[in-house]
Amino acid sequence: MNCSKNEIDLTLKPMGFWKGVVDMLPLSLAVIPWGILAGSVAINAGLSVMQAFGMSALVFAGAAQLVSLSMLTAGASIFSIILTIFFLTSQHFIYALQLRHNAIQLPLVKRILLGFLLTDELYATAMLYEHRFSYRYLIGAGFSFYLCWVGFSVVGIYLARIVPDLSAFHLEFSIVVIFIVMAILVIKETLAIFGMLISALLAVVFSWFKFDAAILAAGMIGMAVTAMLDIKRGQS
Repeated sequence: MNCSKNEIDLTLKPMGFWKGVVDMLPLSLAVIPWGILAGSVAINAGLSVMQAFGMSALVFAGAAQLVSLSMLTAGASIFSIILTIFFLTSQHFIYALQLRHNAIQLPLVKRILLGFLLTDELYATAMLYEHRFSYRYLIGAGFSFYLCWVGFSVVGIYLARIVPDLSAFHLEFSIVVIFIVMAILVIKETLAIFGMLISALLAVVFSWFKFDAAILAAGMIGMAVTAMLDIKRGQS
């Protein structure tokens, strides 16, 4: 089967379940402090042990969990939480669109399972091989990461009951670490590196001037500049 540049063939069989587990290992290790933090924050936000466990097991979205918990603690409405999380995780629609062409050929149960496991980390790992991975590879990578996330969320839930303030250990550093690892895995072209550097520089400048939406604005400008340069390169 031939695939265009933007299509991913899930029917190829060069790499299987355990290859996915191995390739996901760096991100699975990097997410350990984040999982511990998510579990402890859930308990500190007033959730019961089962509620905190259920949130990690069923939501399976680290940033969404932390943001929704902080908003819940601040007394935000359910509607505002849902709206915020919708936009926060909207990049998953883009991931799904790139997988859709061949994933649609899979049985419904497999598509649902793949959709549940589809995270930033799984997408970054999949992009290591672009069109050369299989469904089993994705399940191996996604499921191993899921087990690591839930397992260390449980550790965080337990520690929150015996350690008063886990936030004092600054476990949130792992959020930065894991996205740095993903950037290294995914960014391959000079234009992407250039756009990332622009965003980083603007984030520093905007933060210096105490601009409230510094990170968001820097990211959007970096992506816009990269997109315009890519269009210009394609026209030349």
